Amino acid sequence: MGSCPSVKNILVLDSEGKRVAVKYYSDEWPSVSSKLAFEKSVFVKTQKTSARTEAEVVMFDGYIIVYKFIQDLHFFVTGGDEENELILASVLQGFSDAVGLLLRNNVDKRTALENLDLIFLCLDEVVDGG
Repeated sequence: MGSCPSVKNILVLDSEGKRVAVKYYSDEWPSVSSKLAFEKSVFVKTQKTSARTEAEVVMFDGYIIVYKFIQDLHFFVTGGDEENELILASVLQGFSDAVGLLLRNNVDKRTALENLDLIFLCLDEVVDGG
């Protein structure tokens, strides 16, 4: 019997790779600098792709990362290399759809920053402690 699927982190970055909203559910990045380094490398690895219509999947640094871009926001869900990418993609889709509803389909950096409390609430609700 397999264990419960787990998410390592959910990242929302802007079009320059800067943090908008991030939530880490694992201790694999113990310091702020290690988290920022991970975010930067994920952004650089994926910025040349066009994950606008549907989610893309990439193996990176021993993790499976499912990601999607909506306007000037980049959404990422990270799981371990044993995770099922379809489940990670479902988490990404659920989270990005919920953010779209909360922001009344105005999914851009400015609106996201104005409604950061809703986005963090959504991060807490979508994933239960990882």
